[in-house]
Amino acid sequence: MSLHEYRRKRRFDRTGEPAPAGELAAHRAIFVVQLHHARRRHYDFRLQVGDSLKSWAVPKGPSFDPKVRRMAVQVEDHPVEYAAFEGAIPVGEYGAGDVRIFDRGVWSTAEDVCAQLEAGHLRFELFGERLRGHWNLIRTDPKSRQPTWMLVKGKDEFASDLEADDLLDDELALPATPSVAAAGPGRDWLEQLAAARNARRATIGSEAFAPQLARLAEHPPDGEGWLHEVKWDGYRLLASICKGQPRLWSRNAIEWTARLPDIVGALTALGLDDARLDGELIVVQDGRSDFGALQATLSGELHLPLVYVLFDAIHLQGYDLTRTPLAERKALLEPLLAAHPSRHLQYSSHLRGNGDAAFDAATEQQLEGIVSKRAEAGYRPGRGDDWLKIKRLDSDEFAVVGYTPPKGARTGFGSLLLARPDDGHWRYVGRVGSGFSDRLLQQLADELLQIGQSEPTVRIAGIDPALRGARWVAPQRVAEVYFRGMGRLGLLRQPSLKGLRTDKHADDLRDSDRAASRRPRDKTLDVIPPVTISNPDRVIYPDRGTSKQQVADFYREVIDWLLPGVLGRPLSVIRCPSGIGSACFFQKHMITGLQRVSTVRLKEESGAAGDYLYVESGEALLELVQFGAIEFHPWGSTVADPDRANRLVFDLDPGPGVEWRRLVAAARQVRDLLGKAGFASYLRATGGKGLHVVMPLKPAADWSVARPFARAIAETLANAEPHNYIASANKSLRDGRIYVDYLRNGRGATAIASYSLRARPGAPVAVPLRWDELSRLGRPDKFTIDNVPRRLARLDADPWEGIDDVEQDLDSLSDRFDSAGD
Repeated sequence: MSLHEYRRKRRFDRTGEPAPAGELAAHRAIFVVQLHHARRRHYDFRLQVGDSLKSWAVPKGPSFDPKVRRMAVQVEDHPVEYAAFEGAIPVGEYGAGDVRIFDRGVWSTAEDVCAQLEAGHLRFELFGERLRGHWNLIRTDPKSRQPTWMLVKGKDEFASDLEADDLLDDELALPATPSVAAAGPGRDWLEQLAAARNARRATIGSEAFAPQLARLAEHPPDGEGWLHEVKWDGYRLLASICKGQPRLWSRNAIEWTARLPDIVGALTALGLDDARLDGELIVVQDGRSDFGALQATLSGELHLPLVYVLFDAIHLQGYDLTRTPLAERKALLEPLLAAHPSRHLQYSSHLRGNGDAAFDAATEQQLEGIVSKRAEAGYRPGRGDDWLKIKRLDSDEFAVVGYTPPKGARTGFGSLLLARPDDGHWRYVGRVGSGFSDRLLQQLADELLQIGQSEPTVRIAGIDPALRGARWVAPQRVAEVYFRGMGRLGLLRQPSLKGLRTDKHADDLRDSDRAASRRPRDKTLDVIPPVTISNPDRVIYPDRGTSKQQVADFYREVIDWLLPGVLGRPLSVIRCPSGIGSACFFQKHMITGLQRVSTVRLKEESGAAGDYLYVESGEALLELVQFGAIEFHPWGSTVADPDRANRLVFDLDPGPGVEWRRLVAAARQVRDLLGKAGFASYLRATGGKGLHVVMPLKPAADWSVARPFARAIAETLANAEPHNYIASANKSLRDGRIYVDYLRNGRGATAIASYSLRARPGAPVAVPLRWDELSRLGRPDKFTIDNVPRRLARLDADPWEGIDDVEQDLDSLSDRFDSAGD
């Protein structure tokens, strides 16, 4: 039914009933029950669905007895404003008589409300002052002009033998809803609380408290000293209970108590006199927390049950637990919640140790990530290293700093302008125009169109034609946005709105969970035409059962990161057509059957000429994978300028008996030696036994200069520390020493590409690193076909971002190294 029928039946110049007012402010879906003394006394039962109240006339009123079915005749929809109506409808008007409010509150349902109504069975939960718990509306006569339903109470703790009429008196001064009294914590639990380490007697009030915050990390920490929890996708929510009365707060101390009667009721049922609890408000949809569904439920667009997931207890029954180890705090919280089960309270369980397994499980279930916490740490407000969050999705929070005009059929505004903190200022990072509901578009338009100005309120790098006509506002609102990395000008790529963070202010972003604002690298390929993989089930890595299709899938996933290091460079590949357990061979010339791979005619140092492979697209590289390529080894120069080096590689190859710590020290020593000569360098784990120190050159240097320079560096180390380094390829001399292989620097010489697989057991991958990651690496083959995609999903930027823009000139040093070893 539409509101047309409601309007048709009423003359608003004669009745005090409200006329529909149009768009409403976003709020939880409400219900109201009104006692209507009309020609026949009845109760009007109304549930908000969208912008109207679905309405039923219940002659005898609701019964609290699940065995009693009360007839409910569906009538016309009413406007949501009707929920506040009380008073007399004049004689002669439709529904003449006295209307009083019996009960009101919010309601929710775990399934799609429209589908349930169409199917004829609506299951829902009420959170009123008098009507609470589970209820059902069941249709009995769908063909009737006024469909008849049955209103039935669900079997739960709020069921009783009471009738609605039992709660009436002359003034409609109704007593509280019958309910089961909350049982307080048991004696054993109280003894456990009193014995908790470092627990101190203390009193608290009901005010908000400062939460502990997590710092963003790239990898889960190792060891049994860490607890790993799911990273819930919702609103952080703090609960203070004082004298048995809960109050709810957002992380920035905005009170939410009145908005969440369902959560307040569940907390009250715990029977605690005083407490401080920490958790996340979520909505579960399709088996996992869904931030969009949470926002839609809070705004009244959906009617899903809210769940408060609790992961910490900071104060309990007179004891301050801020110095008590987290593991013990959670050991108190879990049995407390288990003793008072509620669909609206959930314990956030954890896995101890094995952070990689916890993150793998979260990834497999398509969760947002995990939060890793030190098991022995107390609760410390603010951001620190005791709590680390490792995210799967590439999303972040930005301040809303303006909007662009609408285009086409769009109304209100075209897109939101976004910024992030940058050295005490705000830096423009782009605009987001997708992911908005019609309601949110209108809400933001009403808010922003009144306050825009023509002068930017943030720093802007470069000129963006799309900003012509933009209006700017001071940073206040916070938007969370999905995106696919950042472009070269520091602007978001393919952003889509995840939601507005009504629990945060733009100033909260200055306390970022990121140690630094690192830009994700610009991706070079978004769509790759399909390349058919023959024999996809062929096992390439017998030790782990990895198939050819899985190898191809890996390269497709990392290709945007791999391509910048191989595009336009002569290329050699290691092919293992039958897997690494069979014959593998080096290939640098054209293979019969290749159609997408390019070739270039080049002379080698020996003087012989050949058609060398190179790739100009991701499609071409995947074609090589189809032809059995596992490893990719590019030259240090380009097809366009093969005689001049633009990258040098110092390959540190440990001999037998060399410990990992010595290899780490060697890489740093090479870096420092190059640094003293004025050269920046980059680090790569080879996926084999060693490490690469890579030095970019711009402008490129002739190989006649580059190779002697590389040899001079190697021999300088070998001469200074002969017990530690060797510059000779003689394997018999390598025991206990590190071979500094400079021979990878020459016309036709190659080195493994970043993000290339290795044809070795375990499917290791060569991975570029930041220098500050070296101490945590542990071994050069740590990264594999399994964990590299996860690493890339968490990175804000390629560790080698900007390597091709570094200007350092080797030609100016040529006079120092005009002979080998000089």
